[in-house]
Amino acid sequence: MKKTFLSVCAAVSLTLTSITAYAGAQESLKRFLASTRSFQAEFSQTTQGPNSRTQQVSNGKMAILKPGRFRWEVVHPYAQLIVGDGKKIWLHDPELEQVTVKSLDQALGATPAALLIGNGDDVLRQFDLSETDRADGLDWVEARPKKGSDASFEKIRLGFDPDGKLKAMELFDSFGQTTRLQFSALQQNPKLPPRLFIFTPPQGTDVIGGSED
Repeated sequence: MKKTFLSVCAAVSLTLTSITAYAGAQESLKRFLASTRSFQAEFSQTTQGPNSRTQQVSNGKMAILKPGRFRWEVVHPYAQLIVGDGKKIWLHDPELEQVTVKSLDQALGATPAALLIGNGDDVLRQFDLSETDRADGLDWVEARPKKGSDASFEKIRLGFDPDGKLKAMELFDSFGQTTRLQFSALQQNPKLPPRLFIFTPPQGTDVIGGSED
């Protein structure tokens, strides 16, 4: 579930910039970080293992509000929810009646989510960005964690159409898995209600790793 959130954050972090084969990825990312304060989208996700067999297909919706607040909600095939309130990240599995809590800094680290929630200087310190060849009618941007980081993924690739709209994203992790996401109904800088980013564990839920206060 954590990988799911990190994937979408990585993708959306570059979504609303006009990244093409003719634009510098670093400059486009800087413009995005400077101009985007909130966004929301619907997503569909497919995860494949090293043997290319599909392991999981899911879909849902997400919302992010800087600094450090986000909501990632899987609605199919089963409910899962991740909420970041600016200080902590709450991972809720309704089926298990369990919530795992981590500090925001501990959970993000040198992850794709840092592309979204961090500032421009942090991003450039942690990732190498480049444009790759056009494929499937899309312009692709690649981000790799810099050497020496503790990232659990090798690279991410984001595919944009000629109008600069995000159409696809791929996350390649260190276990040989590939996570592919597609986004729709994406909005830049919508007015989002603060209650989206507040989580209270349901009564009777086991809370692991932190206080609910």
